[in-house]
Amino acid sequence: MAAAWFLVMVALGLGLATAGPVPSSKPHSRGRGCDIGKFEYLPPTEWKAFKKAKDALENSLKNQSCSSCLFPRPWTLTQLHVWERPVALEAELALTVKVLETVADSSLENILDQPLHTLHCILSEVQACVSALPTSGSRPHGLLQHWLNQLQRAPKKVSQECLEATVTFNLFRLLKRDLNCVARGDLCI
Repeated sequence: MAAAWFLVMVALGLGLATAGPVPSSKPHSRGRGCDIGKFEYLPPTEWKAFKKAKDALENSLKNQSCSSCLFPRPWTLTQLHVWERPVALEAELALTVKVLETVADSSLENILDQPLHTLHCILSEVQACVSALPTSGSRPHGLLQHWLNQLQRAPKKVSQECLEATVTFNLFRLLKRDLNCVARGDLCI
């Protein structure tokens, strides 16, 4: 009986030992200092800070009505070539950081400090990966170019409040889906 119990405990222990996250291949780590994979799973404290910021932003913007959507719903990074995905993520992050840094409600500054710090770290890592991409034959075209143009023109076409609302609405998609897709590289389908 003791031997059977021992085997069950060993089997459970082995099962628990292998139940952790499986390391993914990191084709995105092409250059020195390029490791987006470290952001694939943010710690719970980061998620709490982002959730608190998102809730506060939504509360401050609850009376806004915006008709434009900068981040089209059917559009996903999987529609792009693998090398284009970090470029798209970089543009999305840059706009998000820019908008959150200039939030109209100054009472949100303390709430936004930690999320902005994290977003700056992620953006720096993504920029390192984009700069490490081969430049020959890697010009954005088609869907990516259209999307980059849309993001670039957005601050000129949309009010600050609508930018804040759109960025707030898109925040968790950016962190969960887009960031993870770039972190997984070829494995993102």
